[in-house]
Parts: sequence; structure tokens; C-alpha cells
Amino acid sequence: MTGSEHSAAQPATSLTRDLNAAVTVPPTDQDPEAALAAKGQLVSLPADFTVERDGSDIPAWSLGPYAFLTGQAPDTVNPSLWRNALLNMKTGLFEVVENAVYQVRGMDLSNISFLEDPTGASQEIVVVDPLISEECAAAALKLYREHRGQQRTICAVLFTHSHLDHYGGVLGLFEDGVLPEGVDIIAPEGFLEHSVSENVYAGNAMQRRALFMYGALLDRSAQGQVDAGLGKYNSVGSSGLLPPTFTVTPAKAKPHEFHRFGPVTMEFQLTPGTEAPAELNFYLPDVRTVCMAENATPTLHNLYSLRGAQVRDAKAWSQYLTQSVEWYGDRSDVLFASHFWPRWKSEDGNEIVDFLTSQADLYRYLHDQSLRLANHGRTMTEIAEDLDTNVPGSLAGQWFNRGYYGTLNHDIKAVYQRYLGWYDGNAAHLHTLPPEQAGPRYVEAMGGAAQVVSLAREAFDNAKSADDYRWAAELLSHAVFADPTDHQARRLEADVLEQLGYQAESGPWRNFYLAAAHELRTRPADGTPPGIPSPQIITRPVIDAMSLEMVFDYLGIRLNGPDAATHPLTLGFTVTGGLAGDPDQCTVQLRNGVLVYTPRTAPDSADAVYTLTRTGLNDLVIGATTPDQLLTDGTLTITTGTITPLNTFTGLLDSFEYWFGLTTP
Repeated sequence: MTGSEHSAAQPATSLTRDLNAAVTVPPTDQDPEAALAAKGQLVSLPADFTVERDGSDIPAWSLGPYAFLTGQAPDTVNPSLWRNALLNMKTGLFEVVENAVYQVRGMDLSNISFLEDPTGASQEIVVVDPLISEECAAAALKLYREHRGQQRTICAVLFTHSHLDHYGGVLGLFEDGVLPEGVDIIAPEGFLEHSVSENVYAGNAMQRRALFMYGALLDRSAQGQVDAGLGKYNSVGSSGLLPPTFTVTPAKAKPHEFHRFGPVTMEFQLTPGTEAPAELNFYLPDVRTVCMAENATPTLHNLYSLRGAQVRDAKAWSQYLTQSVEWYGDRSDVLFASHFWPRWKSEDGNEIVDFLTSQADLYRYLHDQSLRLANHGRTMTEIAEDLDTNVPGSLAGQWFNRGYYGTLNHDIKAVYQRYLGWYDGNAAHLHTLPPEQAGPRYVEAMGGAAQVVSLAREAFDNAKSADDYRWAAELLSHAVFADPTDHQARRLEADVLEQLGYQAESGPWRNFYLAAAHELRTRPADGTPPGIPSPQIITRPVIDAMSLEMVFDYLGIRLNGPDAATHPLTLGFTVTGGLAGDPDQCTVQLRNGVLVYTPRTAPDSADAVYTLTRTGLNDLVIGATTPDQLLTDGTLTITTGTITPLNTFTGLLDSFEYWFGLTTP
């Protein structure tokens, strides 16, 4: 069957079947990770477990669609990824340390953990990383209390780092979403800044790409999404944010520097620039247990996240893991993290130190060897090809180092990018044409669209290796960008990318390939978005937690610079009911197409000066109201000038279209 004759998911080709058949995995009863994944399970979630979402037919979370994950890997899934997908179906409430540490796993992409008083004297608990969605966090807390006591009360919540799946569900832990007085919110230095900058400033683009990375729109099936590599998928409930009340600074993060929250004693290790720009590990000295946040889990992680993020520092990551060994290695009997399953030290073993050391050495190897080859003049793509299959077996051969989430290939490219950037030094690549311009020229140079499709089909049908599929995909991408209405090119490219997805060990790689195939098959050529509501990227709780400066930084990103360049303005604001630490007055200038915020009283020359509540400003930012409406309801008053300059300002702010194409123009 040729690529022009179908639009549905296709079976594995003979090449894909052969490549997947060559992948060997240990039987479950001989798989050390399988034993760890099952250990300590107190309650298993039902196979059809679902967390409903108010006002939506789409649940916040559901395990039911993954019922197909049983038995041996089908030929449309890499057996190693299938193994990981099965292990991530070990769900429910787990006892990590008796009477001290409990986890709920399989209720979101991440884990939520509950820290108890190991002496049993107090019923207060510390909650660690309350998932993405409030609905899921509430369900996890309910499950925990059902089995550990309804009287358990929260005295603190700890966010290990600045990614949404580790703080978004926090409001679901409390009645009516209100933080009780006296409850601490613990987070590493820089948490609020980075949670905003990574999830708000580039939030629309990042969340759109995350749909591909996690396979959100794909069927859960052997020909669709089977896993995200780090967990099943992202929940889709309501998310919020609370600012820290206790910030872990370098002065508070030292060995044997104890901090007590209710009955729980902790030590902190700050690890900035590792898996997140702001992140921490912590140690529980009373029970000889270390939490590695997301810095050490049984997968090679991302040095660059395919959804889009700042490139991470492989050298620093390695050094912090080595520091973890130095600080906690000989004091730890248990290691747990915010994804996957824990690890326990045997009586005569060295499992925790070996695990941390191996991962530290893997990141350092990728760092040092990428730069070694760069200094030989090899480019980013060349280095990734050189090293992809040339990592010592003592590292790459460990199941906990396999590329279920990150991959050797794109992590190596990340090291190059961090030091040398996107440019490879070849002047021909310095100012290349964008795909919409290059595509037609390539197609014309190769003899027209029919010839390009014919060459790609020949490479696909006669492929001797996955490299032939990669080449066919490159040819067809040019054809699609030359003419988005070329259905033969679109369908054949979808077939090619789909096979690359079937072969991928990495959950995100599989999901990106299959989501791209889905887009090519279903997205109209004119780019009409699907009949699916756009998600709310910037939620009200997130805006509520942002400082005034962050709010105007975000508005500066939305400012249409070319239009604003012809509308210089100076506006003064007195903001009442703001956050602690925010100025009461500020000035906002539009000059040279740039928004400039300064925390000072507006000059006499300002075009207008307004007084408004912080609540009113937040409503304005998320589009829930207009300046005229704020004026009418009394939320905003005019000190000098008129409402016109503010209307002009808000009229210069872009609203971002969510459903832009990724594999298509």
C-alpha cells in the first residue's frame, strides 16, 4: 500500500518489525527495576481509575485507556519502551519508608509524596510535589488519608522545582483552594521566577509543543501513545501556583543544616541549572532517606526538553549528583524521587551510591566527549551521530540509564548548543531560508513535487535502515512546506514518521513522530484549528502569584512591537491590594516598540495615571475584562488623563493562537 492510498495509522513495516525484534529486554521476573516498581505497594489503583473534572466531559486523569498494556511488545512499539510503559502501570499508594514516607504513583505524570512523623507522635504531614492538577492532588490526598488516617493534616508543602508537574495541583490539597494560616510553602531559590519564565513567558509555544511531546491528542494504543517516558501523560485538570513562604537559599542548604517543618526534619541540597533552573534535593536524617527530586530517576533525562526549555548544564548536573553521594551516600538507606520508583540499599550492597554515581558519570561523559569532538571541529549533528552508539556499556548498559525520556542523541546536541549555540560555523548555514521559502526551491530543483514524492517513496519502500526513513522524511518535509495541499506528500510523510515513532525507545520521540503523523493526516491544508478548545495557558492563580514586575514583563512579551513603535505612551499606575514586596506605584512606558516597567511614581508628563486593584489588573491581563468595564464597575479610577491611552495600550497586546502547525506551515 502506498502513502497516497490511506490516512489511518499503518502497521509496522518489515524493517520496523526487524529492528524492534532485535531489541532484547529482561523477563519481568528477572528485571531488577520491575521488583523496585512493585515494592511497597499498599493499594493498587483500579484498571479503570479516573479523576473527573468539573464542567468537562474529559477527565483530568484516566488509566482506563491503557488497558491494552499487557503481555509482550507488539511490533509497533520498541520493546524497551513497552517495558517502561508496563513498569509505569505499577500504580497506587506505596510505602517507601514505614511510618515515614508514602507515595501515590500513577495519578499524574509525577509522583506526590507524603512525609510523616517517624515517631508517630504527630499527625502533621509535609506534602512533596502536588502533581499538575488540583483534581489529581485532591484524589491522591484522599487515597493517602483513607489508608493512613483522616486526621492527617498538612503543615507544609514542598515544591522540589519549578516545573508545573511539581506544583500545579497545590490548591487541590486545601478546602476551597485556600491555604490555611501557618502552612509553609517550601521551594528553592529562584522558584517563582523560573516557574513563571518557563511556563508563562513562553507558555503558549511550550504547551503547544508539549501536546506533541506527551502525545496528548493520540489514541492510547499499540499504534499510538503508550507512555511519556517519565510517566503515563500529563493530567488536564486545573492548575495553580502559590508563592513560597520558606525559600531555600545557599545559606540554608548544607550538610547537617537541619530545618524542621512540623514533625519532619530536613536537610537541603540546592541544584540550580540541573533538571530545572531552580531545583533542590532533600534528606530526611531521622529515617536515612534522600529525595532526589527529578535529578536522578531510572532514565536518562533531558539536557534539552523537546517541548522547549532552557538547555541544562550537564557538567553541573554531574557535579551535583557527585555532591549528593558525598553528602548523603553513606547516610542513606532509601532513595526516592518525584517520578518512577524508589531504590533501597541492601544490607551489604551499595545500590544507592552506585545508581547516583552511574548517572553522574553518564552526564559527565556526554558533556566531556561532546566538547572533545567539538574541539576536533565536529558539528552538533555529527557529534550526535558519532557518540549516539559509542557510550561505554558500563553506563549505557544500565537499565536505569536508558533513554526513555531524554536520549543520547538530543542530549549530546544540547551540550553543543549550550557552549556553541545553533550555528555550526558553516557560512552556508549562517542565513538559511525558512522552510516556506526553501521548500519550493528544493522541490523545483529536484524536478517537481511528483519527483520528490517518488524519490521519498523509493527510499521508504526499499529502506535498508532507519536512516533511509530519516532521508525520506527530510525530502517530504520540503514537499509539504512547498505545498501544504499536496496530499500525497503529506500522507507519505505521515507513514514515514510513524515508522520512526514505532522504532523509538524514547517516549517523547515516539510521541513527537506519531503526533506529527496525526497532524499531517488530519490538519486542513489551510491550517484551520481542530474543534478542540484551546487550553488556558495562563491561569488566574498563576497570575495572582506573579509579582507586579513579572506581570508587566509578560505584557511586554505580548506587546506587538512594530505597531507599538508608532504609539509611544507613558502610563502611571497605583495598584492597591498587591503582593507583599510589590511597589504601590509604577510607571509603564511604550518606547521604540518596547514596554519598560519602572517601580516609581509617574512623571507629570505621563499620558494618563490610573488607580486600580491588583485583582482588576489580573482580570485585564487574562482578558476577563476591559479598561472600560473596570472604569464602569469602579475597579479603576482615573487620576489624570482619560481611559483612551489604556485602551490603546491593551489594543497593542497580541493574543496567541494556540493551534499553530509544527509539521506543517
